[in-house]
Amino acid sequence: MPFPNPVRHITFDARDPYAQAQFWSALTGWLLEDSDPGDDAVLLESGQSGVPGLLFLRVPEDKTVKNRIHLDIQPPTDTRDAEVGRLAGLGAEVVADHRTDDGLGWVVMADPEGNEFCVERSAAERGLTA
Repeated sequence: MPFPNPVRHITFDARDPYAQAQFWSALTGWLLEDSDPGDDAVLLESGQSGVPGLLFLRVPEDKTVKNRIHLDIQPPTDTRDAEVGRLAGLGAEVVADHRTDDGLGWVVMADPEGNEFCVERSAAERGLTA
C-alpha cells in the first residue's frame, strides 16, 4: 500500500487572504471554498484526492524577504510565455527572467502580495506530451 501524502495544506501568510485566494484560484483553476472577504483563513481545494490545498492565513505584517520555499507552475495548456502574460493580467509581476535564447528556462513571478513562484515550460514544450 502506498504511503499517503502527509502534506495537508501549503500555507501562505497574507494581508488579504481572500484576495490572495482569488488570485491563486485563477492561477490554478482550483475551487475557492466557502468564505467571505473578511475571513482570516481561506482555503483552495484542487478537487483531487491526496493533493494538498492552498491555505491563506491573515497576518498583520507584510512580506519582507525572499521566500524560502516556492511553487513551480507548469502550464497545463498553452505555453510558458502565454502563461506569464495571463498571470501578469491577473496582477502578478515578473521578478526575474531566466528564459534563454534556445527556449529553455523559467520566469520568476510574484503574486499580488509578493510571494515568488516560477513559471516553467509546459509539458508540451518539454516534449513530454503528444
